[in-house]
Amino acid sequence: MREIRRILVANRGEIACRIFRTVRAMGLESVAVFSDADRDARHVVEADDAFHIGPAPAARSYMDIAAVLDAARRSEADAIHPGYGFLSENADFAEACTQAGLSFIGPPPAAIRAMGSKSASKTLMGGAGVPLVPGYHGEEQDDATLIEAANGIGFPVLIKASAGGGGRGMRIVRDAAELPAALASARREAKASFGDDRLLLERYLEHARHIEVQVFGDSHGNLVHLFERDCSVQRRYQKVIEEAPAPHLSDALRSHLQETALRAARAVDYVNAGTVEFIVSGEDAYFMEMNTRLQVEHPVTEAVTGLDLVEWQIRIARGEALPLTQDAIACSGHAIEARLYAEDPRRDFLPQTGSLRHVLYADDDSDLRVDHCGWNDVTPHYDALLAKIVAHGDNRAAALQRLQQALDETVTVGIATNRRYLERVSHHPVFVSGKHDTAFIPDHMHDLLPPVAAAPPIACFAAGLRSFLDTIGLDGNVEETGPGSPWALSDGWQANLAPRIVVCLEDETGRHEVTIRPCPGTMQDGLRHAWFDVAVDGEEPQRLRLDVINDPEEIVVQTETGTVRAYGLLDGSTLWLQFERQYGEDVPEEDIAFTIIDPRATPITTASGGGRLVAPMPGTVTAVDVAEGAMVKAGQTLVVVEAMKMEHAIKAPHDGTVSRVDCAVGDLVAEGDELVVLETAP
Repeated sequence: MREIRRILVANRGEIACRIFRTVRAMGLESVAVFSDADRDARHVVEADDAFHIGPAPAARSYMDIAAVLDAARRSEADAIHPGYGFLSENADFAEACTQAGLSFIGPPPAAIRAMGSKSASKTLMGGAGVPLVPGYHGEEQDDATLIEAANGIGFPVLIKASAGGGGRGMRIVRDAAELPAALASARREAKASFGDDRLLLERYLEHARHIEVQVFGDSHGNLVHLFERDCSVQRRYQKVIEEAPAPHLSDALRSHLQETALRAARAVDYVNAGTVEFIVSGEDAYFMEMNTRLQVEHPVTEAVTGLDLVEWQIRIARGEALPLTQDAIACSGHAIEARLYAEDPRRDFLPQTGSLRHVLYADDDSDLRVDHCGWNDVTPHYDALLAKIVAHGDNRAAALQRLQQALDETVTVGIATNRRYLERVSHHPVFVSGKHDTAFIPDHMHDLLPPVAAAPPIACFAAGLRSFLDTIGLDGNVEETGPGSPWALSDGWQANLAPRIVVCLEDETGRHEVTIRPCPGTMQDGLRHAWFDVAVDGEEPQRLRLDVINDPEEIVVQTETGTVRAYGLLDGSTLWLQFERQYGEDVPEEDIAFTIIDPRATPITTASGGGRLVAPMPGTVTAVDVAEGAMVKAGQTLVVVEAMKMEHAIKAPHDGTVSRVDCAVGDLVAEGDELVVLETAP
């Protein structure tokens, strides 16, 4: 038995906080590490001790093996848990931990190396009798070899980063003409994400399912599975919603997946937590890869088994035997997890940076768990994952209903998120049926991202009232003139007229003018409970009751037809507004960011960027594919910017001539920096 009393978590965000929860429950001590960008992060605050390991870029902090091991030495930790991402599947790191006298809470380096290369692992699995998707897994990496292999496999073909995971470096290529550019792009992203630009090719299976099996092994030769998860709801190969167990599997296929996963793990003498991933087409299942770490979606397995997988990891790292045999592990009910990201679905899911000004997650209970990273600023240096919302129920319908409710109750005001998008996924009839596959999102993109609708009156009412509160103040009294001249009042007082305020709002669909008149004699506790006459764009006023609940951000508006609850926050001239759909049917499909404007200003909908192409977010220029004077076609990639571990292609909006290039490979750019000037073709 190896003593483990003080565990350093070589990670950040929600996974570090989740691991600390188990460490505390086991009576052990926790150590956090942090970069310059994370000095005040939640995981730093929650740990028993914390150590600085470098500047914001992950390569110089969370992925710096020497810096992490030095923090372990200074903290007197005796074990390291890598979480997921960063160094979690780095065999050199696992080996360095052992050499430093530390227990590595994960598999042995040999298993990580065996499964770390997708190409090598497929060769190994083929030898162990595990079915493989037809493809190319060879060492020769020149374009000519890969192009010849792709033609032999047949299109569509899937490019994968040999060392990767999480969808990084993956591309679907449907035509031979697209292959050279896709290979170059995949190599760049693989190199940036994993430090390894080797690729493999596979036949792309249309309308297949992505099923994975959780396995656990100990150093005594015991190996078990903890059932399977369905991860088929994906966008750009990134998992969006996961669930356990997988719906609509035949008993024969379910057993085959579980037994094949154990066979794959035995082939590398696997120890600790791992996940074997399969692509399933009909009743056929093919090995894709094995993740030698804890998965992002492990909470759904915990929910249906009642087990703490991190506790199992720590016990196995101590040298203990598996806590349960296969026969003693049961699957109870159903669990579904949704990943909440700081990204804007309306801008091609562009990751967002900035401050979450107001955050509220549904409370954890027996049927709900929220793993989150707190109120931290979202920076361009790391993944944009904010939280994992995990619902459990006696069956899939109950779990799904609980997830839908929790998503509706989640408040993230200040930056764009995919919350409403997740809601639409969870309500879509195909997903509700459980008969979805990996093509679900692309096949139903129009349903999941319908055209932007004009803000409904209730949104304008709520925004106007929320702005009114900031103008007047909650303790304002519009029924008294107060000391001095009535002209000194800030309540919109006008001679011979009832007090009023006019608020001008603008969103991406247009401009609205909201006129608000408080109703005399209806105020209670200042303006926390009052009636108002509110008119939008000169229409007939409606009488509304406003109640401020808990704090100025949460308001309840009672109309003639019902009651709606909203959260609104004013940040400079931007008013963020978010509705809870369970409290009203006629509320916006999206969260709204209104701009409070000078009524004489030019509407934003008429503003034009012309041919000036700018960086969509802070990042690093990784490719410049044009030069001054070049003639380009609409849709042609001009510049590639890497941020939040993803590539963002800046494409020509129309045919034209490049009149200026203002960036070079390696440049650090801020959001809005001009990259290329494109003149319209005559």
